[in-house]
Amino acid sequence: MNPQRTIVVTDYNFPDLALETAVLAGSGCTLVGHHCNSEAELIAAVAQADAVITQFARINAAVIGAMSRARAIVRYGIGVDNVDLEAARALGLPVSNIPDYCIDEVADHTLAFMLGLTRQVVTHTSDLRAGQWRLAVPVTGMRALREQTVGIVGFGRIGREVVARLQAFKCRVLVHDPVVPVADIAAAGASAGSLEAVLAQSDILSLHCPSSAATRRLIRAETLAQMKPGALLVNVARGDLVDTEALVQALQDGRLAAAALDVFDPEPLPADHALRRLPNLIVAPHIASVSPTAVKALREGAAARALAAALGRMPPNIVNGVTVARAVA
Repeated sequence: MNPQRTIVVTDYNFPDLALETAVLAGSGCTLVGHHCNSEAELIAAVAQADAVITQFARINAAVIGAMSRARAIVRYGIGVDNVDLEAARALGLPVSNIPDYCIDEVADHTLAFMLGLTRQVVTHTSDLRAGQWRLAVPVTGMRALREQTVGIVGFGRIGREVVARLQAFKCRVLVHDPVVPVADIAAAGASAGSLEAVLAQSDILSLHCPSSAATRRLIRAETLAQMKPGALLVNVARGDLVDTEALVQALQDGRLAAAALDVFDPEPLPADHALRRLPNLIVAPHIASVSPTAVKALREGAAARALAAALGRMPPNIVNGVTVARAVA
């Protein structure tokens, strides 16, 4: 019989934790859910946890240092930029993610954004609701995707699925990912290129890379200046890949014709933020990953990983280099 273990959820935006609780049934583990809003609340919540699941809370070094019993941190999601991976690794604490739960959803949303921008879907909806019956933009604003060069930055699971979908539209696709062999990109029907080449040649630039020291503010005034005048930008990856102030300026002065964003820096986007007022921007509140199937896989996958860790096993998908389960007294 396993001793009583506790799995703590630091924060969640689901109606309840019934799916997670069902995964733990019969294991001897108890699930405790929180809605932590501060570092102090997080420290108190995780102090005696045997495993921690987190969604958006900032799991910094101080919070990690308070985890006296935890055997793993599990992130609800693919990205782990809200967790201090180095601090966790220094304590031998593995960090696990859910890398494959929403690939189709985010790839679909990317194409929806691209088509929304090129076919002016939102513009005409707003115009018609305002009582107009007309072409709301110059003819040059109506683009055929087949005639565009689409640049993809990041050729992971989602980037590959976006490229696969673009093949049906017969457009030219360029990919920048310095860690992926050129042959793999060519086999997918795209052409590999440097970041500079992709920026300069793309009519549509779509971001699919993780947030890291190398990619934060990848799109900033300097790189925006390298893009085609009138290009389109799509970001469904992480908000901090883009310098928000530089993006606002580029959309206001026409350097970018338009953009579509599911992610922002900061999040949530403040009610009075300039991005909310730009007519050449399509926005969504970080929901590209959502479908019933994806959310179920995310929540059950996180619970299963946390359960494995609480019972002394290494969970899969360790992203911070820890290879041996942490010894806890």
